[in-house]
Amino acid sequence: MATPTAQTPEPQAILQAPSEAAIFLVLCVQESAEDHVRDALADVGGVIRSVGFRIPDGRLSCVVGIGSALWDRMVGGPRPASLHPFVELDGPSHKAPATPGDLLLHIRAGRADLCFELAQRLVGRLGPSVRVVDEVHGFKSFDERDLLGFVDGTESPMGRAAPAAALIGAEDAAFASGSYVIVQRYLHDLSAWDALSVAEQELIVGRTKLSDIELPDEVKPRNSHVALNTILDAEGKQRQVLRFNMPFGRVGDGEYGTYFIGYARDPGVLEQMLQNMFIGNPPGNTDRILDFSTARTGTLFFVPALDLLEDLPARDTGRSQPAQRASAAPRDESLGIGGLR
Repeated sequence: MATPTAQTPEPQAILQAPSEAAIFLVLCVQESAEDHVRDALADVGGVIRSVGFRIPDGRLSCVVGIGSALWDRMVGGPRPASLHPFVELDGPSHKAPATPGDLLLHIRAGRADLCFELAQRLVGRLGPSVRVVDEVHGFKSFDERDLLGFVDGTESPMGRAAPAAALIGAEDAAFASGSYVIVQRYLHDLSAWDALSVAEQELIVGRTKLSDIELPDEVKPRNSHVALNTILDAEGKQRQVLRFNMPFGRVGDGEYGTYFIGYARDPGVLEQMLQNMFIGNPPGNTDRILDFSTARTGTLFFVPALDLLEDLPARDTGRSQPAQRASAAPRDESLGIGGLR
């Protein structure tokens, strides 16, 4: 990625390579706690550095997303052009529910202990102003495979294509280097899935299981996962999103799943994929993988660039606002309060 300039705000750590561990936290913000939450979000970068400094090669990061309703309650000034609540989809056989969520914390590292400590510190900093409504601890499974046994994220763009797919540009200049992210928690019926032959599984996914090669168009079914998630523009060029899905589970509870997380400069691309999966393309031609994977959650967030996250403008609610941060007591520079890395 090119070095940010004065004209290009620095993004949050969206473009970081896939990690060995992750924690996904979705939180709801209590009414009248918006001022405290806005102040806490400005400190996220310092908390990350305080935790990550002890393990320099741990690649600790956190991406913060803000939901539509909280943005309206907490942030003043212009609004991200495509920010809106997650659109629930009720298809002929399967449903993508919309579930509550004001904040997303997408925490990643090379070690689970780093993720856990950062999650603990950030939720502690937010305090009673928030309530955790969904918490998933993800892990890397062998060579980037999900619990269905297939490589997940093969088509995520790399190199220059990654920021082009994930980061907002001149089309919404006030929010350049921001992004949109959709998260969903899926649970798998592994007993039913494992009862299938490998050949049947490959036709459902649209790729070979061992070598991760996309099936030829003449072989790949129209209702395969790959076929329905390939979105083309008017010129026939594929529209891409950046995925960082991770498996999770609890053996004692028989819970096995995939946490879907996709970043895009235009959430409409992600929404078209979900429309194809749950409603069908054409309608009724739904994703066969949904016969074995059930969506339990669904939320959409805007991910502001670093400078904006650290200085979100207050919404004029008529309440007295806290003093500007510049006039506050000097910070403890040993914490290195500043941008996310």
